[in-house]
Amino acid sequence: MFEPVDPIERAFLNVESSASGQRWVSRLDQAGLNRSLAITQSHGIPELVARVLAGRGVPVSEAKTFLDPTIRGLMPDPSSLTDCDTAAQRLMTAVNRGEKVAIFGDYDVDGAASSALLWRFLHHFGVDAEIYIPDRIFEGYGPNAAAIGQLIERGAQLIVTVDCGSTSFEALEEAKRRNIDVVVIDHHQMGHELPACMALVNPNRGDDLSGQGHLCAAGVVFMVLVATLRQLRDSGHANARSLDLLSWLDLVALATVCDVVPLKGLNRAYVVKGLIAARHQQNAGLASLLKVAGIGGPVTPYHFGFLVGPRINAGGRIGDAALGSRLLTLDDAAEAEEIAAQLDDLNRQRQAMEAQMLAEAEAEAMAEYGDGERASVIITAREGWHPGIVGLLAARLKERFQRPAFAIAFDGSGKGSGSGRSIPGFDLGKMVRAAVDNGLLVKGGGHAMAAGLTVERGNLGKLRSFFEEQSQKTVMELAANRALKIDGAVSASGANLALIDLLETAGPYGSGHSQPIFAIPAHRIRDSRLIGTNHVKVTLEAPDGSRLDGIAFRAKETPVGDLLLGKRGDSVHVAGTLSAEVWQGSRRIQIRIIDAAPAF
Repeated sequence: MFEPVDPIERAFLNVESSASGQRWVSRLDQAGLNRSLAITQSHGIPELVARVLAGRGVPVSEAKTFLDPTIRGLMPDPSSLTDCDTAAQRLMTAVNRGEKVAIFGDYDVDGAASSALLWRFLHHFGVDAEIYIPDRIFEGYGPNAAAIGQLIERGAQLIVTVDCGSTSFEALEEAKRRNIDVVVIDHHQMGHELPACMALVNPNRGDDLSGQGHLCAAGVVFMVLVATLRQLRDSGHANARSLDLLSWLDLVALATVCDVVPLKGLNRAYVVKGLIAARHQQNAGLASLLKVAGIGGPVTPYHFGFLVGPRINAGGRIGDAALGSRLLTLDDAAEAEEIAAQLDDLNRQRQAMEAQMLAEAEAEAMAEYGDGERASVIITAREGWHPGIVGLLAARLKERFQRPAFAIAFDGSGKGSGSGRSIPGFDLGKMVRAAVDNGLLVKGGGHAMAAGLTVERGNLGKLRSFFEEQSQKTVMELAANRALKIDGAVSASGANLALIDLLETAGPYGSGHSQPIFAIPAHRIRDSRLIGTNHVKVTLEAPDGSRLDGIAFRAKETPVGDLLLGKRGDSVHVAGTLSAEVWQGSRRIQIRIIDAAPAF
């Protein structure tokens, strides 16, 4: 059965310090409980769902809309985005004139989906459009003057950058020099200086008052296309009425989930409606990826983020960066399956490379920082690492040490390409931009939770000192107050499909709307074992004999994994997220374990 967490200040289940060093606490304080009650009484929403909403700060007045988000209700007038109408007008001109358009995208999922979305729109109107994705290793992130020149030589009359371009001053200056219009559609943080372009649509530019800075690039592209379609319809274009933009929301949802932007406002509508579109499997490329990933049940954000996204990213990391965007433009199932198979193979290669590099990175981090308790930022660097995988290393190091982490791959010339991942509460992008301003980086930028950089080997020591100085106060305060917020307690018998279905009504879950975390109190570890390379599989048994399967991903040789493997037969408390996995046509419950503690 489900039990609410006691909101008093003592640690839940008296867990003051878990295996991962966290104090377990209730997500809801008294004010949260009052808000939960008000949500139930005002809207007739079930108590558990109301608690989930209240625990994530959803106001009472918005609860009903939150559970049923719509594009119509949550999308503002696209004209509220600075330069959106100008961009739409230029795209309409390209359609009317039949111009050749070059789409310059980024090499991640958001870039691939944004590029494919714009390509499909232009293709509907018979426009000759070419997608160009730069090579991560040889060209780096964003437009470069050489590539811009190539596109112009191949006949581009309009260049549209998606998920990049806001700070590409030199490259866009080249287009201006050659009298080629550029439209930038982006979402990355930027300074006050604007590049040379006809329009720059970015809700994170300083003079944009739309309030849509939480959108990923594909979300911004969709709004630009809404504005463009409106202008085309107003002008009486023959093919404008037959276009259903909503059928392409599967691409927007994929990018929104994989770019880990907050699932609030319009992003929630994008994902909810996009998942519905994805389940229809009208996009041959996306359908082929779902098939090769072995996804049999309804598509979920988990499938997008952990199964589909990594396969698309594998092309940009270690293979042909254009494979992902090309796949998402396809309507031919046979061709789509061929490219999906290539991406699946590249993903397996990426996994093997990552495992080797991670072992090296963890060994270096342990030698440099020990258990990491006294470090504010973890920085690992090595010559010979694949620069397409350093972001994954940074993410794993962040998980291992619970500190902001960077991994940097140096080439033979002494130039390092690095990527960083942060912990909640610390703005990594801001720190990287400060390092650029202080002359410690060749270039760098990013978001609060993720950033990229380029550094000369001679500046690595200074960079370590600068990052430590910039982060120490905030990171140490965050580390000293680490707590795991628990939404409720449930027994093995109470973790059933009815509970899962109820929880799903408050979804989808993701960044900014975290999945509920439940404690499973005082259950005996009937069995625990390693599966795969580093996962720990457990079977929990309640005093009444009911059982619940659980898995702790990447838990080998971690405090949580050691406890689960070492306490076989003992009673423990575990905490994690509940899900229903589809296996051979049937749904079965499991808990994804994120923490554990002995049950004394």
